[in-house]
Amino acid sequence: MICPRGFLGFLFATVLPLTGAPPNELSIATYNVANYNLTDRQIEGGFMTQYPKPEIEKTALRRVIGELDVDVLVLQEIGGESFLRELQRDLRSEGLDYPHTTVLAAADDQRRVGALSRIPFSKVGRHTDLDFKYFEGREFVKRGMLEMRFEVEAGELTVFVLHLKSRLTERRDDPLAERRRGAEATAARDRILELFPDPGEHDFMILGDLNSGPRDRPVRAFSRRGNLEIAHLVPVSDSRGETWTHRYRRNDAYTRVDHVLVSERLLRSVRDGHGVISDQPDVMRASDHRPVTVRLSWDPRTDGEGELTNR
Repeated sequence: MICPRGFLGFLFATVLPLTGAPPNELSIATYNVANYNLTDRQIEGGFMTQYPKPEIEKTALRRVIGELDVDVLVLQEIGGESFLRELQRDLRSEGLDYPHTTVLAAADDQRRVGALSRIPFSKVGRHTDLDFKYFEGREFVKRGMLEMRFEVEAGELTVFVLHLKSRLTERRDDPLAERRRGAEATAARDRILELFPDPGEHDFMILGDLNSGPRDRPVRAFSRRGNLEIAHLVPVSDSRGETWTHRYRRNDAYTRVDHVLVSERLLRSVRDGHGVISDQPDVMRASDHRPVTVRLSWDPRTDGEGELTNR
């Protein structure tokens, strides 16, 4: 359902009240789980239509998630509510419980964004009406933008989740869909600024698979608009110092397309000023993406120790 623009195009879901003290630390990861859905696949030399993610990949995926052991796990390419519930159930059977879930139903009903969380959401916003001019017409951000709010020790933390258009396109006038991806990012960025006109006064994160490099237009759009600073890209690396997050198997290319950006006020809460790309053995069996984790702390004893260097 598309909401009138006068209502900022999002719906807030009522959730159960928080119990206990808000956390003073929070770990969050973004992870493209590579078609955890029904889709056409090449399986053991044969082509299968509407085939589920193979069990060997699901098993590896759960091992990776178990190693991450984060408080909030943000997902891209989850098939929908039933697939998210399956993953939640299987993780619980292996000792990892995420009682709170949400998934966004947008124009792409096959590859959705969603989240598993140990802590309850205080609010959930579903931005499915983000539209933009594209050549002769208008289009919608294909997978929308999921907004989750959490009560933490410092107040309210807002997390915006995105999965921008892939580089696959049939339009010869937009090679690699760069123009469309940039327009999707701009539409999402402008909605964030409607919510937070003074972004430096709020704690928020923008994260997900942007299908773009750190210097490409989408990342720059989320970083600033004109002279207005919006968010800072968190530097990330794996245990070997490598920064790629996606392997394009067809031509064996390695790129960084999964990103975490944080608002100015949230900078000091990023532990070590740095995020971590997982490189454990099961990662490339589970997905063609590697998850990125950022840890936040509002402990006054560590406040200020995690200043980022890319201001």
